Amino acid sequence: MMSRKYFGTDGIRGTVGIDPITPDFVLRLAHAVGRVLKKTEARPTVLIGKDTRISGYMLESALESGFNSAGVDVVLLGPLPTPGVAYLTRAQRASLGVVISASHNDYPDNGIKFFSAQGSKLSDAWEIDVEAELQRPPVWADSANLGKARRMDDAAGRYIEFCKSTFSNDLTLKGVRIVVDAAHGAAYQVAPKVFHELGAEVVSIGCAPDGLNINHEVGATHPEALVAAVKAHRADFGVALDGDADRLQFVDAQGRLYNGDELLYLMADDRLGRDEHVPGVVGTLMTNMAVEVALKARGVQFVRAKVGDRYVLEELERHKWLLGGEGSGHLLALDKHTTGDGLISALQVLQAVQRSGKTLAQLLAEITLFPQTLINVRLRAGQDWKTNTRLAEETRAVETELGGAGRVLIRPSGTEPLLRVMVEARDAAQAQACAQRLADTLAV
Repeated sequence: MMSRKYFGTDGIRGTVGIDPITPDFVLRLAHAVGRVLKKTEARPTVLIGKDTRISGYMLESALESGFNSAGVDVVLLGPLPTPGVAYLTRAQRASLGVVISASHNDYPDNGIKFFSAQGSKLSDAWEIDVEAELQRPPVWADSANLGKARRMDDAAGRYIEFCKSTFSNDLTLKGVRIVVDAAHGAAYQVAPKVFHELGAEVVSIGCAPDGLNINHEVGATHPEALVAAVKAHRADFGVALDGDADRLQFVDAQGRLYNGDELLYLMADDRLGRDEHVPGVVGTLMTNMAVEVALKARGVQFVRAKVGDRYVLEELERHKWLLGGEGSGHLLALDKHTTGDGLISALQVLQAVQRSGKTLAQLLAEITLFPQTLINVRLRAGQDWKTNTRLAEETRAVETELGGAGRVLIRPSGTEPLLRVMVEARDAAQAQACAQRLADTLAV
């Protein structure tokens, strides 16, 4: 099987104006995708949504032209969260969903990602098929067979109703004040409305996009803005999303920030408390060990996937489980949605709090995250850390010392000549000392 040139772990992403995020390439990409769709469907229909980056206008036009030129019909959704596009693709029985977004990146970047007709991520084989089609000359449809384009005016409203349907009908958010931070991104319209229509008093920040301010000092990647707003408005909760709204960070009334690891445990614990069967949960290599320990104490299996929600989803499907996620706030509840959804994850957390009558801190009192020490070690040119016997010996020694109360993770950076050395332990000083011992074995 050939390797992929353009597709990464989450579609195609890069800096606008630099290949491949240029209008000519994106037009050819859409044409190639259209040609792949036409192999199995005479008249495909594709939905296109986007976040709020200024480059979205240009890329949307290029996609529309590329699909139409291959004889594929297009429905333009406008600004809409990535999981909203996934939902509407499935609900509308469309052939494919397309999202124009670079997620949590700043505005100079953008990207294209795709969802299947079932609203799920597409396979490696499909992406390779598209890349193969990109190498072939285009086959322009004649005038009689060109695709058409139209706008769906109520896309946001449909997605809002879907989000609300995942919140228990016998619960309400009346009397609850929530700060909602949409990162000046794709959820700037829908996020405040979802919570407001469920009864909450909503204070909005990060909901005024200008095309250039997405993720800028707000949103899930900059939660300090949310913490400050929750305190300033004396809110009960704060919800921060990233630019395409598939990532969540959560804050309580005391201004304490809860990461995805803690929220994942809470979602599992809430279901267990309602006597639902939770056979297992999927995290990643970076998930805090405290989550694994706490879940296993409840009789719940825990499996680690590679970092990336795509790999979490693959493990969930392999085991036929429902709950998974990452510390960054990508959370999956596959009985609620086919993909990670920041809004739906927030509603699952709020539902657990409202149902229990307890605070978030009380619900998570039994789980204390293990201290982590991460040291980045710069590698010399040609240095092979995998054959370093001192590192291997020291790693075994540290693992023996930690026993079942800690963890070592050593992995290379995907973008720099760095080796990331991470140690978790119940004691912060021990984690620091062990990580430094491991790093020292790599010193020049």
